[in-house]
Amino acid sequence: MTAISKRCAGMQASPIRKLVPLANAAKAQGTTVYHLNIGQPDIPTPDGYWSALKDSLPEVLAYGPSQGLPVLREAISTYYSRSDIPIDADEIIITTGGSEAVFFAFMTTCDHGDEVICFEPFYTNYNGFATMAGVKLVPVTSSVENGFHLPEAVEIESKITDKTKAILICSPNNPTGTVFSPGELQTLSSIVQKHDLFLLSDEVYRDFIFDGGSHLSTLELPEIEDRVVVMDSISKRFSSCGARLGNMISRNKSVMAAALKLGQARLCPPTMAQYGAAWIYHNLADNYYKDVLATYQSRRDLLMEELSDVEGVFFLKPEGAFYATIKLPVKNADKFASWMLTDFQLDGETTMVAPAAGFYATPGLGLDQIRIAFVLSEEKMRKSLCILKEGLKVYKETVE
Repeated sequence: MTAISKRCAGMQASPIRKLVPLANAAKAQGTTVYHLNIGQPDIPTPDGYWSALKDSLPEVLAYGPSQGLPVLREAISTYYSRSDIPIDADEIIITTGGSEAVFFAFMTTCDHGDEVICFEPFYTNYNGFATMAGVKLVPVTSSVENGFHLPEAVEIESKITDKTKAILICSPNNPTGTVFSPGELQTLSSIVQKHDLFLLSDEVYRDFIFDGGSHLSTLELPEIEDRVVVMDSISKRFSSCGARLGNMISRNKSVMAAALKLGQARLCPPTMAQYGAAWIYHNLADNYYKDVLATYQSRRDLLMEELSDVEGVFFLKPEGAFYATIKLPVKNADKFASWMLTDFQLDGETTMVAPAAGFYATPGLGLDQIRIAFVLSEEKMRKSLCILKEGLKVYKETVE
């Protein structure tokens, strides 16, 4: 039989979703599974989103503009202006989810075989997008011991070759919850200028900064404004993952002209969802952002309360987003996560987590780590973490 493409054969299976068959099997046997493996918020999508969709129902659901509806691009421009970040609507292209924004960023800044430096652990689907684009991700390892902040500039620069075209970051970070400081961003800015690179910045979680902190967007680095490409999405900020709407932003006219060609090739992003998203960007009050942030910070604090004193467990307090990458006293977190679904339950319930090795590009790293998404209600979070702690205890006593 003719083989499938090497591109797809070599593509990584998602560590977030690859254990789903085991979870489904557990559910089929009557076990309740708490999903801490995936960043699916349980906060209701704003009511106005649905009203805006109904109010915009057309007689014919037609193609929209390839760069996205003007009403949504203007709404996003207004959203940034509230943070004193001037962005023109023409510097925004609407994408099919933040995923397509990442893919477009790779495709517009890199040729086949080019390299992009990325700090591991990183959002696992960067691997898939890079494979699709023919780009090689070059990992620079960060450490759980210092909260996954950036290593020294000399270590970053040691990875730069004549094939390096960009540095890719995510802050607040998925999967670690790390927020890069202004000083760290200035370090990256200097490296980008020195080596004539692009800076690709995933800022999907920019509104989720804990403990009164603030977010510095790479769009606020004037010295590299023509080198910055930002990827964003409504999925997590507005609990609208299924809308599949994101955006890519750059003040570099050549990058945006190239992205429009890609947009034209896929015709247009989802039309109806854009009307709902435009309403959200224009009309949500500050209280919405404050309430959602308070909800996630409370869940973060609960995570710290439940796991910080567990023997052999180590992680620093997540500074943003709604994730934590946690070191466990196990040899193989993949096996542990699978075992939790196949062999363990507490009063008919178990917990699903994401093994963290899949968030690393360097083989052998992250084997003793998991990623937890604190996206469930406090009651469910507490239950799921109690189950996880008991499962870890039993696993250590009976398996390892």
